Amino acid sequence: MRKALRPTSLLLALVAVAPLTALAGCTTYRDQLVRGQQSFEQNRHEQTLGQLRTLEPDVTRLSTPEQAQYAYLRGMTDYRIGHRADARHWLAIARTYDETSPGILPTDWKARMTEALDELNGVVYTDGLAELAKPKATPDTTRK
Repeated sequence: MRKALRPTSLLLALVAVAPLTALAGCTTYRDQLVRGQQSFEQNRHEQTLGQLRTLEPDVTRLSTPEQAQYAYLRGMTDYRIGHRADARHWLAIARTYDETSPGILPTDWKARMTEALDELNGVVYTDGLAELAKPKATPDTTRK
């Protein structure tokens, strides 16, 4: 015959399990971020964008360094796909994280972020914000 748990025992059991449940949830978000980074590094940008967009509603559940990583990956993915307005938004967020906590992003990431953000800001300062919504012009290689 099993003993029934007293209410205080049940409460203690729930209190002990709650942090583990929260930790498991954070691990899931962290895992999604890792998968997004892996597909980014493999130049599978459409897949990366899908993974990161799925994670976006839960970004605040990530640690601050992971949020900075998310902003960088999202910005650079948008940049490489050609979603320039979104790229500028996310890269500006990544830059803010790095300015608030210097070194939060790897040096090579910071250099790429700065280069892309400077380019995008140049477009805005020269031609206006609406210009970012237009597809990026590519050189015509058919002419000689």
